[in-house]
Amino acid sequence: MPNQLSDQPSLYLQQHADQPVNWVPWSEEAFSLARELDKPVLISIGYSACHWCHVMSEESFEDSYVASIMNRHFVCIKVDREERPDVDQTYLEAIHMFNQSAGWPLNVFCLPDGRPFWGGTFFPKEDQGQGIVPWPQVLMRIADHFKREREELEENASNVVSNLLHANNGLSSGENEWNNELLLHSAKAICDSHDDQDGGFTPAPKFPSPMKIDFLLAIRESQAVRFNKTLAQKIDFSVQTTLTKMGSGGMYDQIGGGFFRYSVDTQWLIPHFEKMLYDNALLLSTYSKAHQRFASPLFKEIVDQTIDWLLSDMKNKKGGFYSSVNADTEEGEGQFYLLEFSELAEVLKPDEIKEFISHYKMNKAENFEEGKLLPIKISTEKGETDVCKEYKNKLLSYRKNRIPPTRDKKKITVWNALLIRGLVDASRAFNRKDWLQIAIELNDWMTQNLLSKNNKISSISFENNQLSELSFLDDYALWAESLLCLSSLSDWVKPGSSVTYIEQAEKITLSTIERFKDKQNCGLYFSEKSNDNPAQVRKKFWYDNATPSANSSLLRVFSTLYHLTKKELWLKEFKEAQTGYPNLCKQAPQGIGHALSSITEEAVGISSLSCPTNQMQEIVKKLSQNPYRPIHISNHKDNTRKNSTLRIGQDFKEEIKNSDQLIEKLYS
Repeated sequence: MPNQLSDQPSLYLQQHADQPVNWVPWSEEAFSLARELDKPVLISIGYSACHWCHVMSEESFEDSYVASIMNRHFVCIKVDREERPDVDQTYLEAIHMFNQSAGWPLNVFCLPDGRPFWGGTFFPKEDQGQGIVPWPQVLMRIADHFKREREELEENASNVVSNLLHANNGLSSGENEWNNELLLHSAKAICDSHDDQDGGFTPAPKFPSPMKIDFLLAIRESQAVRFNKTLAQKIDFSVQTTLTKMGSGGMYDQIGGGFFRYSVDTQWLIPHFEKMLYDNALLLSTYSKAHQRFASPLFKEIVDQTIDWLLSDMKNKKGGFYSSVNADTEEGEGQFYLLEFSELAEVLKPDEIKEFISHYKMNKAENFEEGKLLPIKISTEKGETDVCKEYKNKLLSYRKNRIPPTRDKKKITVWNALLIRGLVDASRAFNRKDWLQIAIELNDWMTQNLLSKNNKISSISFENNQLSELSFLDDYALWAESLLCLSSLSDWVKPGSSVTYIEQAEKITLSTIERFKDKQNCGLYFSEKSNDNPAQVRKKFWYDNATPSANSSLLRVFSTLYHLTKKELWLKEFKEAQTGYPNLCKQAPQGIGHALSSITEEAVGISSLSCPTNQMQEIVKKLSQNPYRPIHISNHKDNTRKNSTLRIGQDFKEEIKNSDQLIEKLYS
């Protein structure tokens, strides 16, 4: 059977369509073929912007000899993780059970029915002395083992499936076990894991941790932390250090704006060069909220530049934002972004170079490999000078003469929803109506193109405008969350719109419960009920991955809807959802930052303010000058009322005369 990827809408699958491997897309037909031929299944998962996916593809999948081994012994399924996050996350969880590192490319070996028995990530074509078995040897060993030791592999697969099922509910707890002291325990545990020298919360490779930092910023506003000087200082130090180191290093594109996906070293100097929409959407929120607490010029620059990059490079003129920018060009990984000293001299005059390198390190030994350079910001205390901005613009113009890396132009519902939230948080932090207007327009596009009349969501709009027929829990949960975030400020630009967005969020959330809720146990499934479940398991996912966990997102949705609508249904859903998290807080708080921040904000007190239209500008300005608190601002329906009404949580309600009194009440 020849390669069957040529008619697939996914760019990642198209990148493999001309290879000698007989790839087939994920489908029941693929597994039927495996059962018919009684062959093991190789499921290879990646995404179009992934550097190591490209390396393995070029080394092994384009090699006719390697392809012949794969075709002879396996049914080979190629999966775009962005198109099938259910497949990706299920097999990632399985790979962890084999004590293997999990990432992309992800290569999973399965029985003909899709149950996994072993796997790993990147395998080189030849032995490179790194202790990684070459891919051809892996293939031959697995094929031989399948023939000779089938029962052992069957046992492995059965154990994996049992563990996958157990993980759905294994750590959920009884309702009475929740205690807000768990939030403090979690904050201390996360701070204890912080790298106090270089920032971040793990060893290298280092990834941005927006969900953890959002939680630390949220709990920093609790009375328990405000009166605990030691913990408050530790939180402030951890947040500032990580965001400053990350934003001044090579993982941030100092010339063009936007974050790369991760840093390979401990100091955030050397990135892998793919740029993902979700990373930048999440970090917009985090840097905006952090700026409200620390008033950092660096944080402001990062938000400004990242939004400029998103609008210039990632926005489709007809609506929506693209998913990613490739790490590689024909010249090699990251070459689009790197400079040599000779190139610097082509763009800037000697005195300009001297001025530029007084702000940015361009030292070969301290920076990058093979004489290539990335600017690293030196000073973060003061804002960037106009002269330095001018030099950066010259370098950006020079860069644009190069052939740029490709973009994956599919528009992913979840990632666009995250961007709505990022834009709203940025508009509030920096008093920018224009950014809020972009968020409103993005939601309008999503509503018109991704949402059907019965509140069925399409997870992807592909480049050819074809819509995915699939939808997942995070499409619903994170869009509902973004709608509620949008409703919190939208009356500032579009009076009366907040009610519409709350109603839309409520309809989507009701549809979420109907499609995904487990009627017997805590939590919601990631996929709708079908026969297409990877590994024959319908999964729930509790931990944040590259994006927030959908179950965690629903905690904020339920608590916010209860505050805004006062419907007991949403309080009931919140309390039920919360029962999934006590043991997770105790055992793995680093993995549930989004849940922790959602629960913390409910505990501190979600607030709402109804105010006269002519006072909203001053109120937003005052709020931007103070630490972030979740507050929903709406216009009075009665234009004759001069005072505002503030409600905090369920217990406090009071008339407010002016913005100063509002700030006093919110932060008392």
